Amino acid sequence: MEDLETRVKEAINTIRPSLQNDGGDIEFVRMDGYKVYVALTGACAGCAMAAMTLKGGVERMLKFNVDDKIEVFNLNFAE
Repeated sequence: MEDLETRVKEAINTIRPSLQNDGGDIEFVRMDGYKVYVALTGACAGCAMAAMTLKGGVERMLKFNVDDKIEVFNLNFAE
């Protein structure tokens, strides 16, 4: 069975094209337990909707497809 980090990276790669179509991108940085740290880049880095994209899109998708305990944090934000 694949480990959790591998599954998270694979899931993130499935949503990258959607962000890239809008001029942005997402990069996996690291995991600490169920906390996933990413960097939103390009147009996503300064977008007013970045927090919504992160929590409502990326985190929701990872919770549904990988594990419901996952939390996602953007290293570009001071959280």
